[in-house]
Amino acid sequence: MRFQDIVGQDELINHLTEIIDDGRVSHAQHIVGDERDGSMQVAWAYLQYLCCEHRVHYHEGPLRADSCGECPSCRKIATLQHPDLHFVFPNPPNGSPTVSSADYMGEFRKFLLDTQAKGTLDDFNKMLSVDVKTSMIRSTDSAHIIDVLSMKPYEGGWRMLVIWNAFKMGTEAANELLKTLEEPMPKTIILLVDNYDKKILPTIASRVQTIRLREGQHDDAQQNAAEFAPMLVSWLRLLFKLKMKDLSAQVDKMSSMDREQQKTYLNYVSDVMRQCYLQSAAGLPCRIGSGDEKFDAMFPTMVTENNIELINNALNDALFAIERNAYSKLAFMELSFRMSKALKKR
Repeated sequence: MRFQDIVGQDELINHLTEIIDDGRVSHAQHIVGDERDGSMQVAWAYLQYLCCEHRVHYHEGPLRADSCGECPSCRKIATLQHPDLHFVFPNPPNGSPTVSSADYMGEFRKFLLDTQAKGTLDDFNKMLSVDVKTSMIRSTDSAHIIDVLSMKPYEGGWRMLVIWNAFKMGTEAANELLKTLEEPMPKTIILLVDNYDKKILPTIASRVQTIRLREGQHDDAQQNAAEFAPMLVSWLRLLFKLKMKDLSAQVDKMSSMDREQQKTYLNYVSDVMRQCYLQSAAGLPCRIGSGDEKFDAMFPTMVTENNIELINNALNDALFAIERNAYSKLAFMELSFRMSKALKKR
């Protein structure tokens, strides 16, 4: 996960990268924001930037810096395979007194990858087919946290822990973590992630630094859907036919928008592609909201594990070009060809 993949949090991201570059990283931080606004995405990208071996700094554009996405550390964190990256999250009882997040770690990593960290606790519990009310973070999770954070890092860098939906932590579990939060081992970072309206225990809140996301980005997404859906549906249908005269006219419409609208449109398309992939790969509800029932029912099956990476790469490259004032018609035409080719690889 790179910062460039997160929509609507540029100001916060620039603040975070500046803090990391200055070496002022707080060992315990509380990231507060709706999943749809990118709270878990920020945590993921934050750790990737923290460990990146070749950070990229920009002289122009909305972001001041980002992780390279290519070094060994970036690749491991992007795929959630870094040995020093650990997760704790609300987990359901399975009849065992020793149940903890470790019992569901494979499912949780898959959930984060499939949803690109925008899935909710309700979504996760639906995937596990359990009642959200029974899920919690227990004292067994605290014991696991203390254990993994006391170990020597496998790769000699940071020990990293993300506690997702930390508000579900019971009093006993929280009390067992207080000393770890106050006096962690060197080069340890603990990120707690919660929704806006959820409250962690005061004993925990007093020991962490709060980072609050800009609210309402998912509301903006609904507005974008109403504005851009007709253009998106027309464009995608043309990608299967590739009639150049009609495609060229559609590209003219997209490139006639101003730069900010073009960027917002591309981010909207990226979110639609993600929603489609969630339906086809994870069985989660698809909330495209294009207004075209036939499209909403048919198109999600076109986005699969065989082409989602190609689609994301094409959209990210187009967004990068637009941000750097490339000739927009050329950027959208190249994107059209790449998207057409990717969609046919389903």
